[in-house]
Amino acid sequence: MSTWFVTGTSRGLGRELVTRLLDRGEDVAATTRSTQRLTAALGGDVDTSRLLALELDLTDGAAVTRAVQRTRERFGTLDVVVNNAGYGFLGAVEETSDAEVRAMLDVQVVGVWNVLRAALPILRAQRSGHVVNVSSILGMTSFPGWGLYCAGKFALEGLTESLAAEVADLGIQVSLVEPGYFRTDFLTPDSLVLPERTTDAYPALREMTQAHLRMPGTQLGDPVKAAAALVDLGVSGNGGRLRHLLGSDSFSLALGALDARREEVEAGEGVARSTDVSTT
Repeated sequence: MSTWFVTGTSRGLGRELVTRLLDRGEDVAATTRSTQRLTAALGGDVDTSRLLALELDLTDGAAVTRAVQRTRERFGTLDVVVNNAGYGFLGAVEETSDAEVRAMLDVQVVGVWNVLRAALPILRAQRSGHVVNVSSILGMTSFPGWGLYCAGKFALEGLTESLAAEVADLGIQVSLVEPGYFRTDFLTPDSLVLPERTTDAYPALREMTQAHLRMPGTQLGDPVKAAAALVDLGVSGNGGRLRHLLGSDSFSLALGALDARREEVEAGEGVARSTDVSTT
């Protein structure tokens, strides 16, 4: 039995993860903007005796620290931290407002940082634990219209790579999870934010937005299987591997992105080498 601290749990992959953990008899601290919504989402068939539901604004650092402390007080330990909270944003870079940019980065970056600062001293002291940061395939590659979302996920990936190296000798494992499209409500109006103001300069993005809003129910990924994979990762460890792709679409896109990047890097080798200080 282990203790999990999971953010973003009232919908989608987070809810599936909490359900599976509780069914296994694990101790779970689940954060959400609405504990009432989380309880309703779990329904009456899930045994919630091992659940600590925490209503939490992840951008409030002091509140996050108190939530982590409550988790340890309730369960006596902290084993796996899953940073899962997030939402989508689909709009052109030009169309994003200052408030929309700050809101996205507050959740995707600042919120994660707050959780890490609260949890890492505990994990360091016990010299054990596992941090799982849920990114996206859009943390490895990007597409038109997803600039703001990608900005958050690319930042999360850089943060996680550094973190993994920093705590490698402290008994703490770190994993990045990069899902593709899963059959959750991520692409519904509940989770996908659109810019308040748009221009008529990007008709292709408007068409793509409508296509995404019609996508729910057709995605390749099964959230129940994804939750099972996350449980296995948290229980069995990451095997020394930082990145963990979920979904065949994510796998294919990752390979394509790596090939394209390598080709681009190799094409610029001459210029790169030409800018060194001359030794002759």
